[in-house]
Amino acid sequence: MRFVIQRVERAKVTVEGKVSGEIGNGYVVLVGLLPTDDDKVMDYMLDKLVNLRIYEDENDKLNLSLKDIGGEILIVPNFTLYGDARKGRRPSYAKAAPPDEAEKLFDRFVEKAKETGLNVQTGIFRTHMKVELVNDGPVTILLDSEKNF
Repeated sequence: MRFVIQRVERAKVTVEGKVSGEIGNGYVVLVGLLPTDDDKVMDYMLDKLVNLRIYEDENDKLNLSLKDIGGEILIVPNFTLYGDARKGRRPSYAKAAPPDEAEKLFDRFVEKAKETGLNVQTGIFRTHMKVELVNDGPVTILLDSEKNF
């Protein structure tokens, strides 16, 4: 499981002219999935996500988490996070979970995220999405279960 996390003031995802998810202060999380991602990996990554301390406290130190500030999460499926462009000019996505499997994994992860009590919005799997955001900082973090777990 791989995340690109962007701290935002606001963000939204539009599919075919309709907003599918919209948040205020929080994170946009691009999510790539592997066929080996299971509940244990998802729980680990979700815990890291909601407890990551990348918001300023009263001393301007990055010391507060999404949970601490009551932020929101916009989760966007993105298989291209597992694109391997080391050879040739066209990335290979062979490592990413196949679409049917990835969609089930994505839905399971979203269910788990909603259990945190935070407002969770999403993009729509297997669609062409337009993601708009106002980056805050900018603060951008990469999390990879293969490297961190």
